[in-house]
Amino acid sequence: MAVEVILPRVDMDMTTGTISVWHVKDGDRVKKGQALFDIETDKAAMEIESPGDGLIKIGNAPEKAVVPIGTVVAVIFAAGEDAQAFATATPSTPTALPAKVDVPLAEKTDSYHPENVRSGPVRATPLARRLARQAGVKLESIAGSGPRGRIVAADVATAKPPKLPASAPSGLESSAIQALYPPGSFEVKPLDGMRRTIAQRLTQSKQTIPHFYLSASCVIDELLAVRERLNGHAPKVADKSPLWKLSVNDFIIKGMAIALQRVPSANVTYTDDGILQHRASDVGVAVSVEGGLFTPVIRSAEAKSLSAISIEMKSLAAKARERKLQPADYQGGTTAVSNLGMYGVEQFNAIINPPQATILAVGAGVETFVPVNRQPVLKTVMKITLSCDHRAVDGAVGAELLAAFKALIEDPAMMLV
Repeated sequence: MAVEVILPRVDMDMTTGTISVWHVKDGDRVKKGQALFDIETDKAAMEIESPGDGLIKIGNAPEKAVVPIGTVVAVIFAAGEDAQAFATATPSTPTALPAKVDVPLAEKTDSYHPENVRSGPVRATPLARRLARQAGVKLESIAGSGPRGRIVAADVATAKPPKLPASAPSGLESSAIQALYPPGSFEVKPLDGMRRTIAQRLTQSKQTIPHFYLSASCVIDELLAVRERLNGHAPKVADKSPLWKLSVNDFIIKGMAIALQRVPSANVTYTDDGILQHRASDVGVAVSVEGGLFTPVIRSAEAKSLSAISIEMKSLAAKARERKLQPADYQGGTTAVSNLGMYGVEQFNAIINPPQATILAVGAGVETFVPVNRQPVLKTVMKITLSCDHRAVDGAVGAELLAAFKALIEDPAMMLV
């Protein structure tokens, strides 16, 4: 029996993907588990394997083309199937459905009848309302199949979500913007998947999350001294290089993780159904790559040593730059850190990365005179700014979190107990 090969959803935010390379040709004989093609998303490149044995018929999905999720990009015909079926087969088009929804038995009803059309307030089960909210589908646009036209989960599962813009709106049409500049004075560089996703997510963040910002200054001379001592005692590997080399960012990740444990009311995520109170501190770390950035996550960072965080972070950063991050490497997270100190930036405000409720912006350590016993003393000062989602984190809670982080950074030995 013929087996369809679909373009899979490998990321919860993914609506399209690009087949970067086909490893087989139309008419090739393939085996189950054999690599068929590589799919490139805004965050990663993944190898997709054959779901069965047989002769492959490749559809209208050429390399480098943007393909909607759910598109049947190929069909595999088992041995002995009619050769004519192979010759005339045409892989189907995308269904444009939301992610698969499992419908509880209690939600299943008879099929829709015209007399079930609603009038007055929309009638829907609580599960259907939640699923519609998650899928971005308006209940008013759905015909209910339940009693008296009530919308059930199955109705939401088969409803078409609203068409998303190709990118975040800029306020003017592209042609109108280009007309402001002399012809020949610029070139148009097409938006790739990463840049489109960054534009969409950050626009969504600023439009839907009520940000507020808290700033502080940390004296980091003790941290720099502790870092130097610990790096000096790092064990050596076979080539005599150190097993690990701690960075200031490793201390920041660890400090933020412990601070969230000390102020658990800040270790949260807002949802329309309630506040998620997280147990672990999963810290996302912004990594700059060509054309954009990724935010891989250090899971349960509060329970890991500084050396373990350092080794894991270097591995994740390398995978990010090679576009080899898996969804498990970057999804979720309870907070994030964005450090621009290495670029000489002294202070900035970061945009929250949904669904997280906080992000810490870290500037460069700058030598400056600070008063000590009424005398000016030269110290290394690092400015930090915490962005908070006011729906989940109140001002006082954000201030507590920032104070807890500052205390740990200025006395880093407290991270080691």
